[in-house]
Amino acid sequence: MMWQAVFLSLQVSAVATICALPLAIWVAHVLARKQFRGHGLLNGLVHLPLVLPPVVTGYLLLIVFGKQGAVGGFLYDWFGITLAFRWTGAALAAAIMGFPLMVRAIRLGFEAVDAGLEDAARTLGASRARVFGTVTLPLVMPAILAGAVLGFAKALGEFGATITFVAAIPGQTQTIPSAIYGLLQVPNQESDVIVLVSISVALAMGALVASEWLARRMVAR
Repeated sequence: MMWQAVFLSLQVSAVATICALPLAIWVAHVLARKQFRGHGLLNGLVHLPLVLPPVVTGYLLLIVFGKQGAVGGFLYDWFGITLAFRWTGAALAAAIMGFPLMVRAIRLGFEAVDAGLEDAARTLGASRARVFGTVTLPLVMPAILAGAVLGFAKALGEFGATITFVAAIPGQTQTIPSAIYGLLQVPNQESDVIVLVSISVALAMGALVASEWLARRMVAR
């Protein structure tokens, strides 16, 4: 059970990061480079999961993506897809909780890019899409990687939204945090708790070190 929780956490975090990253790049670019009516509202919505209690986020996910929810009911009726109480739902919850950190890191990268370089490329005849792909994106890549690492680390540690939306079913939805919580309720499980806590700390520290290294590279560039 213990190692199942570790492998499931890695799976959930990887899927959450991969699925959220393209949208995070787009939103970060919009927030960094565009000024429009509703800019502040979009920024607030993006960062809302950071300030809401995670249990509230999980409850909202249950309402929207449960079988009786607007989105969840549609997915189940038309495609047979169920997210609530499934590992895919855990990935969705983890992606939403890590999304603000990803956007914040990537947005700083876009804001650090010299707009003059993009203007110079456009004056040479490059399209906006080509400028973005060949000039902007390579310069922002360290920030993108840093954001992905932060999102992955947040997904690994997510507990409140996940346990509310998908519960803690051993082998199916039980991640490292929920496994630790479950073991703490059982006497004489201190050794397993220590192992899981050590693994969690090691993964989190590794992610933070990697993020800091990528951030330093971004500053150096």
